[in-house]
Amino acid sequence: MRKLTLAALLGSALVATGVQAECDFDNPEPVSILANSFEAWKVVTDAMAECGNFEAELDNEFRTKQPTAFASSPSLYEIGGVSNSTITPLLNRDLIRPLDDLVAKYGDQVRPAQLIKFDGEVKAVAMMINTQHLMYRTDIFDQLGLDVPTTWHEVLRAAETIREAGVVDYPLGGTFQTGWNLGEEFVNIYLGYGGEFFNSSEPAVNNDNGVKTLELMKALTEYMDPEYLVSDSTYVQQQFQQGKIAMANLWSSRAAAMNNEAESSVVGKVGMAAAPAVVDGGKPATTLWWDGIVIAKNLSDEAAENAFRVALEGLDEDMVRKHREVAAWLVPGYEPTPLAKGAIESVQGGAPSYPSRVEIGLMHTALGNNVADFLTGKQSAEATLRAIESDYRTAAEEQGLL
Repeated sequence: MRKLTLAALLGSALVATGVQAECDFDNPEPVSILANSFEAWKVVTDAMAECGNFEAELDNEFRTKQPTAFASSPSLYEIGGVSNSTITPLLNRDLIRPLDDLVAKYGDQVRPAQLIKFDGEVKAVAMMINTQHLMYRTDIFDQLGLDVPTTWHEVLRAAETIREAGVVDYPLGGTFQTGWNLGEEFVNIYLGYGGEFFNSSEPAVNNDNGVKTLELMKALTEYMDPEYLVSDSTYVQQQFQQGKIAMANLWSSRAAAMNNEAESSVVGKVGMAAAPAVVDGGKPATTLWWDGIVIAKNLSDEAAENAFRVALEGLDEDMVRKHREVAAWLVPGYEPTPLAKGAIESVQGGAPSYPSRVEIGLMHTALGNNVADFLTGKQSAEATLRAIESDYRTAAEEQGLL
C-alpha cells in the first residue's frame, strides 16, 4: 500500500489549476455514498451533491454496513467512504473496483500521493490525512501556568493541577467508548511503548507493554467523565465545545468544530499539539490514517464511471478552497492552517501509520470488547490480555488465519 508522506501532507506548493465553482456535468443517474459521519465527509458529499441525483448516507456505523451493502448485486451504494482500516473488509471480499482506467480518463487533478494501491492496482483515492492529536484549552493553560504536555505522564500531572483548580468539570476527555474507540486507544498507546501485536499471525499482546498500556489507560480515566465508556469522538467534541474539559487526544478532523461559533463556547481557545508520547523522547502515541473514496465492484461500467466523476467533484480544489480548515486535505490547493498544527507535528514526530492488515481488524475488535473489564475492575491486566488473545484466536481460526 502506498504510504502517505509528510511531503504529501504539507503539499501546499502543489496547487492545481482549473478551479471549478460547481459540478461540470449533469449527473444522469442516481448515485449514493455510504461514509463516516464527520465534518469533512459532510463538505465533500455536499460538493458531490452539486451534480444532482445524489444521496449521501453519513453513519458512524458505516464500517459494519458497507460489506453487506457492497455485496449486493448491484451494490446498494455506488461510492464508499473508507479509511486505511475500513477498506480491508472490502478488499478481503473483492467488493471494490480497480480505478486505474477511471483515474487515467478523469483524474488529471488527482495527485499521485492520493492513489492508494494494493497489488499494483489503484483501489482508492485518498482525500485527507487524519490522526488523533492533543487539543487543549489555551486560556486555562495560561491561567494556571502550564506547559503543553509532550508525554502522557505530563498530561496526568497537568490534569491533576487542573482538577485542583476546579476550572472545568473534568480535566480530560477521551474516546474510550467500548468497542472500536477503546480498541483504537489501546493501539495508539501500545505502539507508543514499542509493542508488537503479532508473532507471525499469533497474538502477542500479553506482555509487559500490554500491562503498561492498560495501566496508563486506567490512570487517564481517573480524570475523565465517569461515563467515559460511552464517550466517542462526538461526545468529546461536545465536551470541548461546552467548556467541560481542558484536554483530549482527539481526531484532527474535529478541530474545525472548536471554532464553529454556532455551537462552540470556546472559539479561539483550543490549541493543537502533537499527540503525547508514552516515554520521554518517544514518538507521538497515535496512528496516521487516510480517508478517501472507493467505487463498488458490483456495478455496470457505465454506473461506475458516472459515480467516479461525481466522487471527484467532491475532491476538487474548489471544495478545499471553501473548507480549508475542515481537514488536512491531500487534494490539490490545500495550504495547512493552524488547526492542522497537531496533525503536522505528529507526522513530523514519527507517528506510525495504522497497521492495516487482515489480522489487526480481528485484534482491534478483541481489544475493544475486553479492555473495559480492566478499566472497571472486573479483570486484572493479565486476565484481560489473556481474554483478548483468546478472542482473537477464535476469530482468526474461523477465518483460517491460524
